[in-house]
Amino acid sequence: MTYEIALLLGLILVAVVFFWFEWVSADVVALGLLLALVLTGLLPPKQAFAGFGSETVIMIIGLLIMTAALLKAGVVDIVGRLILRRVGKGVNLLLLALMIAVATLSAFISNTAAAAFFVPVAIGIATKAGVSPSRLLMPVAFAAILTSSVSLISTSTNMVVSGLMTNAGLKPMGMFELAPVGIPIAIVGLAYMFFVGRFWIPNRTAPGDLLEGFGIRSYLTEVLVLTNSPLAGKALAETGLGADLDLNVLRIVRNKDEYLLPRSNMIVQAGDVLLVEGPREEILKVKDTSGIEIKADFKLSDPNLRSEDTALVEALVVPNSPLIGRTLRGLRFRERYGVQVLGLNRHGKNLLSKLSQINLRVGDVLLIQGRKSNIPALNDEGMFSILGEIEEKRPNRIRAVRTGIIFCGALALATFHVVSLPVAMLLGAFCTFAARCVTPTDAYREVEWRVVILIASMLALGEAMTATGTARYLAELVASGTAGLDPRWLLGGVFLLTVLLTQPMSNQAAAAVILPIAVQTAQHLNLNPRTFAMMIAVAASCSYLTPLEPACVMVYGPGRYRFSDFLRVGGPLVILLFALAMWLVPRVWPLTNP
Repeated sequence: MTYEIALLLGLILVAVVFFWFEWVSADVVALGLLLALVLTGLLPPKQAFAGFGSETVIMIIGLLIMTAALLKAGVVDIVGRLILRRVGKGVNLLLLALMIAVATLSAFISNTAAAAFFVPVAIGIATKAGVSPSRLLMPVAFAAILTSSVSLISTSTNMVVSGLMTNAGLKPMGMFELAPVGIPIAIVGLAYMFFVGRFWIPNRTAPGDLLEGFGIRSYLTEVLVLTNSPLAGKALAETGLGADLDLNVLRIVRNKDEYLLPRSNMIVQAGDVLLVEGPREEILKVKDTSGIEIKADFKLSDPNLRSEDTALVEALVVPNSPLIGRTLRGLRFRERYGVQVLGLNRHGKNLLSKLSQINLRVGDVLLIQGRKSNIPALNDEGMFSILGEIEEKRPNRIRAVRTGIIFCGALALATFHVVSLPVAMLLGAFCTFAARCVTPTDAYREVEWRVVILIASMLALGEAMTATGTARYLAELVASGTAGLDPRWLLGGVFLLTVLLTQPMSNQAAAAVILPIAVQTAQHLNLNPRTFAMMIAVAASCSYLTPLEPACVMVYGPGRYRFSDFLRVGGPLVILLFALAMWLVPRVWPLTNP
């Protein structure tokens, strides 16, 4: 062992301790490790900082920009509604449906691209279902990785391994040669995540925190069923208020003073006022739904309130406000101030009365619409604290279709190898800007820059392991340590070392280091080198121990995970897949030469 190897292993150990205890954020630890590699002379600055311009980082930035476009254009909302409509809001069924969907897609396209599509969908579904995104995002990322060994094109690592096999004088990997091992791995892995692993994922965000974090509050509002409405005469369950608009009907007010408890088979009538509760965005979509209208909006007498001079704001009832203990009707609020309350949020409380009849309290948040010139007076008179103006988003199906076509086109270019995945993602990002699917300002705001810094800094560690000979040293150590033992020990050592090296290094780089040594060792011991090559391909896709795999990087920030979460959930999964691979691989590709 050289001084450089010992120093690098020492730095890795220190970084692992900081990653585990999270005394500082993971991106700061990674940046510190990057600087340590430069200051100790293990890597020259040019080589160390090359990660920030690497294909991996460019690919991640392009994916995040397109993800932002999918969110802004409403594509994620549409896909999420389709899933919710067919599966419902039960967490178990949602999780199972998402994992199966992403795993199926990932078997035939890049697992990174499959995760990129379903991660924002999972976030949207978590928001609508009122569950923490941490409960869905890690299983989605792991499901994308689990089918990496089903086909040759599931991940670029398989194609790299196939090329290395050709260089070593072996036949290239067949399109579905890995499937006899990859399909059982996928099934067992998905079963583990559904029945065991998901219970070990910490709930980093409570449903209430999730809604607040996304700027979404649950408001009470009144929806009027208009004359000749297509909803009139339908059962409540058939109106689509729950499935399409994600609104919960609390009461039905009929004939002005008759409060009815909603039932799924209750027939809705024209003139009914529905007391509904739901996220702000869903309530505002009522304006674009045929046959119903927000009651307060319907009564507006000033047509100019729908012009560009109007504002939509969230206002907090502050202590000592003259509104406390009084109702909007008693105050003649609309007539006096020229604004209209569209909804009311009282955190943690179920409100079952009309808006105009609710006694206001400190901490209530009102959704207020009115002239921009009238809004400041509410704040100046000490009634409210204006939390901020809301951009009223109207659905644009043309833009949603355009964005979806761009995203699918980028995936197709990468899948059929017209261009590389990083180029395809960057091209897709450019097209979303050029087609005005999302503004650069909005897209850059959505990019998780901490994750970009984390992955770019950790790429330098992979470079250092190659440059200092640490990776080769560890591979030779495994080969020499298993000399004279049953060949299965060598096969197991190759698996574990590959998994270990794929954490700081890219999967392809780890395979490129280990495969030639493993093949040479197998040939020297008169063993089947193809067995070892296939084991390396399987092991290189077991990137569950840290969030450094691109699919895991995408969920690390939104799920508010820690490094230790991946080891806690992914560690047993790796052990399980290791046992399965050790049983299957020698049977599909016998250890002895044919």
